[in-house]
Amino acid sequence: MSLSTNWLILVGSVVGAIVAVELIRRILIRATRKWPVAGHFLRRCVWPGFAVAVLVTLNTVYFPAMFGYGPEERAVGDTVDRVLGLLTIVAVTWLVIQASYAVTDVVLDRLELIDGERDGRARRYRTQITLVRRVAAAVIIVVALGAVLFSFPAVRALGTGLLASAGIAGAIVGIAAQSTIGNMLAGLQLAFSDALRLDDVVVVNNEWGRIEELTLTYVVVRSWDERRLVFPVSYFTQNPFENWTRHGSRVIGHVYLRVDWSVPVDALRSELHSFVKDHPLWDQKDWTLQVTDILPNGMVELRALMSAADSASVWDLKADAREHLVEFIRTRYPEALPRFRFDLDSGSGPQHPGDPGDQGRRQHPA
Repeated sequence: MSLSTNWLILVGSVVGAIVAVELIRRILIRATRKWPVAGHFLRRCVWPGFAVAVLVTLNTVYFPAMFGYGPEERAVGDTVDRVLGLLTIVAVTWLVIQASYAVTDVVLDRLELIDGERDGRARRYRTQITLVRRVAAAVIIVVALGAVLFSFPAVRALGTGLLASAGIAGAIVGIAAQSTIGNMLAGLQLAFSDALRLDDVVVVNNEWGRIEELTLTYVVVRSWDERRLVFPVSYFTQNPFENWTRHGSRVIGHVYLRVDWSVPVDALRSELHSFVKDHPLWDQKDWTLQVTDILPNGMVELRALMSAADSASVWDLKADAREHLVEFIRTRYPEALPRFRFDLDSGSGPQHPGDPGDQGRRQHPA
């Protein structure tokens, strides 16, 4: 066949591959309503699919002689052939990774819809699936990189020498990447020990927030004021932290009041109950008001407890309860507001009856 005929076959094959992928795309669009996975494949795999179809077709139909039979033409043809091979490896790697993400996205979407008592287990599975697919993607990329390198004859010739020095190189790399490898192992440990999950409410380094992102090397905590705190994964395996949603999201909040001894505790307790029972954030389970301490400054400490479905709700419930109780004491029992008592006696200590200062106080009683 002539060169022009070969080029026509090549172009026709590429167009046919594009048309075939387009037909598959249209079929997936119609199947989206019945099969949720089809929508994820459309979102992630359309462009990788086109790239793989075109490059595989070029590698199958193309041959270097299409540029001619002279030495220079053959050199150009060989170079193009090698570039196409490398691009095909990259495109197939891209498609495989995106397809694995599309399949796992279906499971993650279903887990996000679970709430209530099963929410903790669902967040655990989400965390594990997210980390496992990232590990799988890293392994696929490493394998693809190896295939790219060994496609060069010079690198392939060095294979024996590389294998012979693998022990020394492995030791050097292990020492240099010790912290990175430690973080990766810590990330897997956190994910599969269920110590930390996505969307967990934590207190880390005196900062309250939620786990927004959990990778093999770092953890992103979104604080209540929308700041992002980035910690290495090893921090959570080497330092203590609070996890408020370890076994459930329900939290008990407390409000402290320091008031005068004249405060009517029973009336305040009844007012707290009437307040929480009508509040939409109370989960209808726990509440109480107790005298917890007598302070050295002459005041009484009261502690009001109330429960809510999660930490965000209990924070708002505590703020509303504190405001309500302060207003109730201020308007109904102002005499119970905090007061400090001072002894105005000018003497520096106890005095004997014969002391002139004591006689003076007898003559001029306060």
